[in-house]
Amino acid sequence: MENLYEKSISELHDLLVSKEISATDLTKATFSRIKETDDTVKAFLTLNEEAALKLAEGQDIKGISKEEVLAGIPIGIKDNIVTNQLRTTAASKMLENFVPIYDATVMEKLYTAGMIPVGKLNMDEFAMGGSTETSYFQKTVNAWDETKVPGGSSGGSAASVAAGEIDRKSVV
Repeated sequence: MENLYEKSISELHDLLVSKEISATDLTKATFSRIKETDDTVKAFLTLNEEAALKLAEGQDIKGISKEEVLAGIPIGIKDNIVTNQLRTTAASKMLENFVPIYDATVMEKLYTAGMIPVGKLNMDEFAMGGSTETSYFQKTVNAWDETKVPGGSSGGSAASVAAGEIDRKSVV
């Protein structure tokens, strides 16, 4: 199948509903693309591969209806959104080892919609900056032009979309 990362959420949804692809296939393709590009782009701080694949398998067993527009779609999460059992650092050394014991409300809503969180995206530390250069962990690179900033305090999110790691409409 052609590059799934080039498809819109609507196109991916249609493929999932028709079972031309599975949520597991799509999630594996997403991780493959991340592994292919992220050494250069540095959009992700933490990946959630094992849990994401389990969620995708669950979606495949349940099935995806036409009404569940976001079900089975991989999503990247900005690293200042609290995620149960998934490291949340806000790109700060102070929170380097923080693993929350609960989810932010937005995460609960994403899970209810059937989305598949694949990892946490880099940002300026505590979202205070405009270039993603103040992240404690790494500087995210603009996937289209390394001489330019990747997109403000949400640079990891912008760069992951530009690199085709995450669909352009599935970043929180």
